[in-house]
Amino acid sequence: MVALLFVGLVVMGAVIKSNRHSDPVSPIAVRPLPTLASRPSYTPTAEPRRTTASSDISEDTIAPPAKVRVTLNTSLESNTLYRAGGLPRVHCPAGSASIYSHSQLKALILKTSRCMDKGWSQIMRKQGMDWHRPGYALTATRGRGACGDFPSRGSTVPYYCPRNTTIYASTTAMIRGAGDSGGYGALTDWHGGVISMMAHEYGHHVQQMSGLSTTWWQKSLRSGSRSGRLALGRRFELQATCFGAMFMRSVAASYPVTPARRNTLYYFYSRVGDWPGRPRDHGSPANNNRWFRQGYEKNKAFQCNTWLAPSSSTS
Repeated sequence: MVALLFVGLVVMGAVIKSNRHSDPVSPIAVRPLPTLASRPSYTPTAEPRRTTASSDISEDTIAPPAKVRVTLNTSLESNTLYRAGGLPRVHCPAGSASIYSHSQLKALILKTSRCMDKGWSQIMRKQGMDWHRPGYALTATRGRGACGDFPSRGSTVPYYCPRNTTIYASTTAMIRGAGDSGGYGALTDWHGGVISMMAHEYGHHVQQMSGLSTTWWQKSLRSGSRSGRLALGRRFELQATCFGAMFMRSVAASYPVTPARRNTLYYFYSRVGDWPGRPRDHGSPANNNRWFRQGYEKNKAFQCNTWLAPSSSTS
C-alpha cells in the first residue's frame, strides 16, 4: 500500500508539472531602439584603450567578480566619443571682463575652463573614457612651450600641445594681432569670441583624450602627399571648432549668449580660417562658420564627425 501511494504521488506530480508547462505564455512586446543613420556603429579598434570598473558587492556574499574592461573605439569615423550625446547645460556667468586687460582676460579664460571641465568630463567619463584637466600657460606677450613658440611663428592664435596636454596662449597676440596677422579684437570686443577660440583648443584636448588625435596623426604620417595631410588637418581642426561650439551652446543661458551674441559668433567664424596665401590647414572661413553653427545648433558629439563629411564641407 505504501508503494502504491508513493507511485500515485509521483504520477500526480508529473501531471501537475506537465499542465503547468503546457500553459500558453503571452509574448512580451519589446520596442526596438531607434536606428540613427548619422550615428556610426560601434566597432572596437585593434588597439583599444581600457579602463577598469570595480564592484561594491561584499566579499561575504559572493566571490569577488573579475574586473570589467571597457574597450574604446579610437577610430576617426566611429569613435566612442560620438556615443556621448550633447554637453549638459553648465552654469557659467562670464561677467564683463575686458579683452584688452591681460589679467581680466586670463582670469576669464581660467574661469570658463572649469566650465568646460564640468561638461566634457561628465559625458566622456560616462562612456568609460579617461579624462583629466588640461594645463594652461597664458602670458601677456610671447613664450615657448613644450611644442614650440606660442603663438607659433607667423600666427597669433593659441595652441594645444599633446605632449603635456597644455593650452598655450598670448593674450596680446590673440587680441591685437602681430605683423600682418590681425587679432580677434578687430572682429569683436566681446570676450565670447576669445572664449569660443579657447573652447576650440579645449576641443583638441577632447580629441586627445578620446584617441582621435593619435589616430589622426598616425593617418597623417601614412599619407603619401602634402595635400592629403592638409585635408586631414582641416577635418581635425574643423572638428575642434564644432566641439568648441557645443560648449558655447551649453553655457548660452548663463554666460549669456543672447541671440544677438550668437550672431556675433557666427560672424566671427565667417572671418577666421584659411585665407589666400596661407596654408590650407584649418578650413575656409565659410566652412569654419558651417562647423561652428553645426556644433552650436545641434550640440551632439556625432554631429561633429567631420571624418564622414563630404570634402566640400571640409575644404
